Amino acid sequence: MNCKLMIRKALTAGTSAALIATSSLVIFANPGRTAGELIVSGISENGNAAHVIVNGEEAKSGRSVFSPSTITTPEGTNAVLNLGKAGKVQLSANSTIALSFDDSSINGNLTSGSITVINSAAPVEVKTLAGDTVKLNAGETADAASGNASKQTTAGGVTSKWWLYTLIFGGAAVGIILATKDSGSVSPVR
Repeated sequence: MNCKLMIRKALTAGTSAALIATSSLVIFANPGRTAGELIVSGISENGNAAHVIVNGEEAKSGRSVFSPSTITTPEGTNAVLNLGKAGKVQLSANSTIALSFDDSSINGNLTSGSITVINSAAPVEVKTLAGDTVKLNAGETADAASGNASKQTTAGGVTSKWWLYTLIFGGAAVGIILATKDSGSVSPVR
């Protein structure tokens, strides 16, 4: 009888300890922070994979970026920040921005270079070197030096560099025509 009582007390104590331990983990859990994904493109100075500087550390494509962060793009490197529901922004080469964001808004302090809003849930507020706060919508760009927002000319999602696309597709068409041109000779393999 004494053995059964000891086993019952041990099981009760173990179950109580497990319950207390797991409930304390739930109490200490905090809601997740909003994170963004960094996509880096370009060529680095030494020929290695392109990188940017996030909060003083070298970062490559695929890194998570949390709010607030300071992001610097070196010469020849662009960065796109996919911030989930808040939107997507692009930093040009030689840009530095202190960026803060949550699920519904993006704010930044642009000290060099330029930022372009690809899409956003709400207008993106960017403070420039001139001290002006510029509100950017999708397709608009802010430059740190000028403090103005400029809208890129788009037609159906294609930028105003239509002539570049014309040259590419025209060259492809000429290549296809030349490749299929009948030379009059018969193939030796039948």
